[in-house]
Amino acid sequence: MVASVQGTHIVPDRVAVVGAGMVGLATAWFLQEAGVEVTVLDREGVAAGASWGNAGWLTPGLATPLPEPAVLKYGVRAVLSPSSPVYVPPTASPRLISFLTRFARNSTAGRWKTAMEALVPINRQALNGFDALAKAGVEAETYEAKSFLAAYRTEAERSVLLEEIEHIHAAGQGIEFEAITGDDAREIEPSLSDEIGAAIRLHGQRFINPGEYVNMLADSVRARGGKIVTGVTVKDIVDEIRGVRIVTADGESTPYDAVVMATGAWLGDLARQFGVRTVVQAGRGYSFSVPIAHVPAGPVYFPAQRIACTPLGDRLRVAGMMEFRKPDAKLDPRRIDAIVEAARPLLRDADLDARTFEWVGPRPCTPDGLPLIGATSSPRVFAAGGHGMWGITLGPITGQLLAETITTGRTPVELAPFNPLR
Repeated sequence: MVASVQGTHIVPDRVAVVGAGMVGLATAWFLQEAGVEVTVLDREGVAAGASWGNAGWLTPGLATPLPEPAVLKYGVRAVLSPSSPVYVPPTASPRLISFLTRFARNSTAGRWKTAMEALVPINRQALNGFDALAKAGVEAETYEAKSFLAAYRTEAERSVLLEEIEHIHAAGQGIEFEAITGDDAREIEPSLSDEIGAAIRLHGQRFINPGEYVNMLADSVRARGGKIVTGVTVKDIVDEIRGVRIVTADGESTPYDAVVMATGAWLGDLARQFGVRTVVQAGRGYSFSVPIAHVPAGPVYFPAQRIACTPLGDRLRVAGMMEFRKPDAKLDPRRIDAIVEAARPLLRDADLDARTFEWVGPRPCTPDGLPLIGATSSPRVFAAGGHGMWGITLGPITGQLLAETITTGRTPVELAPFNPLR
């Protein structure tokens, strides 16, 4: 291995990225921009974790901390119900109970505001990350949302998001919107049922087909000389004097100049030995695809039910739920049923019984709602994860800023609040 020197900083020549989701591949791609040779390792495959079946929204204006005061309004009985939008299994482990205790402690107005202010600088740059990839020839498309509607049964329900938008603005983040009637919403999107009595129309948003996008990003990494090795489990990362060594479950040991851990909900498994004490808990989301008579021109959101709908080709992806349990637990059909029953009265002419691609994926959540991005206790080992629901939106800009950190030795101001050792 030959590493170059930039001032007093040694620029790594060969970097391993563990994790082939949006965050890991974006980091690999931007490292390549700086001339670094990259190898991406994943135990399953490209976009196999939380990246494939999510809603695919590029909505930095709505990228807010997951711990929020509204979460505290859920009673114990509610979160123990499999039909609840937020679900905690009654057999929660001590580790999960510890996470939820810290999560609840951060779900106050004051702590939400502090976390929101920390996210604003990176949120402002989020779409620039996608634009940088497109400008450099990554062929994956981002789609302008011709309409983006948050729909409600009543004006009273709508007041919750209007109040949140006020708080988002107060934290320094801009988002353009207008409050409209249910009839106005149906005129924009005939796919909404007569149950909808009020809505908010958001402007300047985008969306992607996440599985397609991440796979095309992987194709670009390969085309630029990067290696993507799937079906390999990283068992250990050994920090050595002049580099790091990746040890896989099959006994192979390979040296690199630096390693990026971008393993999503499994981040803590490798990161703990490098001083990362923040628990990364899987907040699992579900989705499926259905035919619908009128495919919306953009995303449709039902905030009261926590259901996100995205047009993908001639079908509608319906996603939702937040389920705190082990990341690799089996799909719980009761959660799919809960989404179906919540969405059925709100959508017009959607065949919810003709579902395909039923999916569950583990979002990597932190107790304070902020990601873990940057160097660990080893200057050669970096973390990139814990984005919660916003790994797709913030993935490219995370990769761009982390690649800058790795190759220059300087931490961009946008990443300062996300120190993995906090």
